[in-house]
Amino acid sequence: MLVLVAVLSAVMIPRFASPTKDAMQSALEHDLKSLRTQIEIYRIHHREQYPTIQNNDLPQLTGTTDVLGQIGPPGSDYPFGPYLVDGMPPNPFDSSSSVSSVAVPGTRPTGVVGNLGGWQYDEKTGAVWPNHREYYGRSVGGAQAVQVLEP
Repeated sequence: MLVLVAVLSAVMIPRFASPTKDAMQSALEHDLKSLRTQIEIYRIHHREQYPTIQNNDLPQLTGTTDVLGQIGPPGSDYPFGPYLVDGMPPNPFDSSSSVSSVAVPGTRPTGVVGNLGGWQYDEKTGAVWPNHREYYGRSVGGAQAVQVLEP
C-alpha cells in the first residue's frame, strides 16, 4: 500500500506543480511586455530619455512627470503619466517589485543582481528582465529555467 501511494505521489505531484509554474511564467511574460511597452512610451514622451532607478523603484513610471522626467503633482506642469497606475508589478516568481540596475549597462544580464529579486533594469537602453535564478538557467528545486521572450 505504501509503495502504491509513493508511486501515485511521484506521478501526480508534478502534474499539479506544472500548471502553477505555467501560470507564473505567463504572468511574467505579460508583465514584461507591459513594462517594456510603458518604458518605450515614457521614452517617446521624454526626449528619448529612459526612466531612472530611485530607491529600487522606477517612480517616473508610477507618478506624473514633466518632459524632463521631473516628478510632480498631476496637472499642466506635469502632464505625463502615470504609466503604471498600480505601481511596479511584482515578479510572479518571487513576489518582489524591486528594481535593480543591471551589472553591466548596455548588455544582457547573465545572472541575478543582488538579493532583492524583482526586476533588472538597464537605464542606458530601457531594457528590463526578471531578476531571479530560474530565468538565468540555474534550476531551483529541480525546476527547469524559465523561458521568456527577449526585448
